[in-house]
Amino acid sequence: MHLHYSSMERPPLEPERLQASLVAPAGPLARLDVVAETGSTNTDLADSARLVPSEYPDLSVLTAELQTAGRGRLGRSWQAPERSSLFVSVLLRPVNPAGRPLPTQSYGWLSLLAALSLTKSVAARTGVEPRLKWPNDVLVDGRKLAGVLAQLVPESSGNPPAVVVGTGLNVSLTDEDQPVPTATSLLMEYASTTDRNILLQDYLLQLAGDYRVFCAVDGNALAAWPGGGSLRDLVAARMTTLGQHVRAELPGGGELTGRAVDLDAHGGLVVVDAETGERQTVTAADVVHLRPAQA
Repeated sequence: MHLHYSSMERPPLEPERLQASLVAPAGPLARLDVVAETGSTNTDLADSARLVPSEYPDLSVLTAELQTAGRGRLGRSWQAPERSSLFVSVLLRPVNPAGRPLPTQSYGWLSLLAALSLTKSVAARTGVEPRLKWPNDVLVDGRKLAGVLAQLVPESSGNPPAVVVGTGLNVSLTDEDQPVPTATSLLMEYASTTDRNILLQDYLLQLAGDYRVFCAVDGNALAAWPGGGSLRDLVAARMTTLGQHVRAELPGGGELTGRAVDLDAHGGLVVVDAETGERQTVTAADVVHLRPAQA
């Protein structure tokens, strides 16, 4: 498919409309800032949260029309034409209903939680059914639709760190705009809407709701959620990685090849080593690349 898209067909975000519907008391967010351009929404929001924490409470959000220095895992670049994508970062200061900070071991689930929320909101609104690739990609038929990246924000007060979860969603990218041939967009997948205001609102509402449940169960990914299943169950049900033969490229040139069979309690990927038959767990920080491998 060969598509052409002009900037006139990519309408801007509407800050006042979004703030009216999403920011307290009408919505779940503490604040929502929309900027025309930034290097990285994750970097900007993390810096603001560290420098003036009192002004950036839990569920503060920054989104931009253009991101010029976005980075994915391990510093990989993420760029797209103006207003062609959603670039949004959410600050999380997770505590349970009693006000006690969640165990930091649970933080490994926050990027998977955001990716799950994105797949649910996109599927419900557009008819496109994305799937998850461990640890942080959202795919459609093996092509990358979105990426999610979480980073810690240290607290000088001695409190547990906050987390910024950034999401980049390809909305109206065309085949000419694709950063790599294996990328796709909602436009290219014939989504029923590419209105970024609607997509952003749906995603943030879904994420806020899922995040509330996560906090209510004290960050326990094995605890039952309303409607049945745990967070691990819900993520696993949408994850294409499980059941695949994979090759994990590790720092220092190491490699692990085997079948991906499960997610552990902290969001790590459990792989049955093809050579030894032993179960080994890798975390997102352990893996340089994770690719399909021949059985």
